[in-house]
Amino acid sequence: MKEKKTYIDLFAGCGGLSLGLFNSGHWKGEFAVEKSPDAFKTLEYNLIIRNNHFEWPNWLPQSNHDINELIRKYPNELRQLRGKIDMVAGGPPCQGFSTAGRREENDSRNKLIKSYIKFVRLVQPKIIFFENVKGFTQKFSRNKIKGKVYSEYVQNALNRGSKSLDALGYNVFGDLVDFSKFGVPQKRTRFILVGIRKDITKGIDPKNFFDKVNNDKTKFLANKGIGITISLEDAISDLLRIEETESSDTKSFKTGLYCEPKSNYQKLLKGDVKGNIPNSHRFAQHRPKTIKKFQYILKFAEKNKPLSNKLKQKFNLKKRTLIPLSANLPTPTITTLPDDYIHYCEPRIFTVREYARIQSFNDWYEFKGKYTTGGKLRKHEVPRYSQIGNAIPPLFGEQAALTLNDILNG
Repeated sequence: MKEKKTYIDLFAGCGGLSLGLFNSGHWKGEFAVEKSPDAFKTLEYNLIIRNNHFEWPNWLPQSNHDINELIRKYPNELRQLRGKIDMVAGGPPCQGFSTAGRREENDSRNKLIKSYIKFVRLVQPKIIFFENVKGFTQKFSRNKIKGKVYSEYVQNALNRGSKSLDALGYNVFGDLVDFSKFGVPQKRTRFILVGIRKDITKGIDPKNFFDKVNNDKTKFLANKGIGITISLEDAISDLLRIEETESSDTKSFKTGLYCEPKSNYQKLLKGDVKGNIPNSHRFAQHRPKTIKKFQYILKFAEKNKPLSNKLKQKFNLKKRTLIPLSANLPTPTITTLPDDYIHYCEPRIFTVREYARIQSFNDWYEFKGKYTTGGKLRKHEVPRYSQIGNAIPPLFGEQAALTLNDILNG
């Protein structure tokens, strides 16, 4: 087998993209950069401690890091990685660009785009894989004055390189990708950008990535035993609240047990996990009034659509988003807020493990930190639901990993 390609995962979160790269069998991580201690603990436990997927250099402490601090403290060490790193992957936090949120052009997180470009220029990988929300391709509008299209800014910055002699430009191409067309049970559209360093392209067009990953998906998914489109029921019907026991990590909560797998997707993600208790399958403690409300909504509301004003008025709901889900379709894009959705056949919100299934995480992948949080703490903590909601689906990450490996092999 050929030597594995090397990569660095920026803004790595809990490791969704890195899990896909790991599952492909063709990539080895150098290190990962993630600011949140909670998200990094999840990545570290699964991909470093359990699977030794990252080499991790001696000069860098194995912990969570802020990208700007990393650039400031270790510029020389990063330059010395030139010629050793095949890919820099990942995308900056998306909240400032997301059309699901407030969408603030002046959100401080938007400035991390410049940090990303600075990091790429220091390391100069052969290839770049960049992901962000659909809103990344849309202009900000403020007082009828059109703002930046950040996708164009990134493409232009990478294409031209910089004035310094040691920074090379990249041939880049970006497009929107709907992960529900790649075996993920969720209609989640993201902006993907691929860049290939100009001195190694040899006529390779980065657009080839999108052509190839589309052409290869049917065969890839067939080899996994699944089809292109996966419904919510296909994804989580073995996790219903039929049998339960005491939660091992949270006193006074109940956790569900595995039912028999009912689809190939369930068999694929469960794999050879031992025992009958899924990780992070703790049920929310809804009040009787909430359960009764969810039962009514599941019976009368349109599935996979936000509640009508009539139903909101009936229950005096001020919440912006509450969506009862369909068993027979992929879900809409899941967010970091689990109470945005109602389970397709049970009057409750999803568990963390069900969230992970919808994002295509393997069941052996364990999540660390709090289950959820709220209020002002949301600015400082990234609990389990948020880690998953922010991730790149590993199943698409694996398909991208195979395609990128093929491109680098010519």
